[in-house]
Amino acid sequence: MAMKEKLKNILVLFYTFFKIGLFTFGGGYAMVGIIQNNIVEKKKWIKQDEFFEILVIAESTPGPISVNVATYVGYKVAGIVGSIFSTFGLVLPSLLIIYVISLFFDEFLALEIVNKAFKGIKVGVMVLLITTIIKLAKQMKRDAYFYIVMSIALIIMITFSIFIPDFTWISLILIGIGLALGIINTAIANHHQKEKIK
Repeated sequence: MAMKEKLKNILVLFYTFFKIGLFTFGGGYAMVGIIQNNIVEKKKWIKQDEFFEILVIAESTPGPISVNVATYVGYKVAGIVGSIFSTFGLVLPSLLIIYVISLFFDEFLALEIVNKAFKGIKVGVMVLLITTIIKLAKQMKRDAYFYIVMSIALIIMITFSIFIPDFTWISLILIGIGLALGIINTAIANHHQKEKIK
């Protein structure tokens, strides 16, 4: 019975992430809102706080953020096999679509309707990204720490965009800043918890 349940979970994981991969354009960040809607709100495989933590880890590790999230969720629900099927389900639509396009690439680009479709997709992706950002921001805890981190991130992003166009060596600095802020936040939270106990 447990084996049958696990097999069912694996198939549901594959189907869920296949749909996400099939109907999402614009890359990993555009998928975040749809992934969150499916795995947190509909399937309830993970909680919202855990989803935020997964996003941070997925962004910090190599590879597309959507693939990293799919791998983690698959592992949590059905172990290693679940992570393989989730990841494969997510990337399979892109592989198939790219393969088909590659067979007729020149003819495909020459079509006027394709150019118009890509312009529409660009607008759709922008809307998807903006709604995802707004939705996630609403669900975050808005305390002093939230506003400090958001302000620092905004200042760093603007500064780097203006003065440092090459980001190849900056990522280590940003990871260090993120770790430092995380350690400080954890220390403050532990201190408050000890105070409450007293």
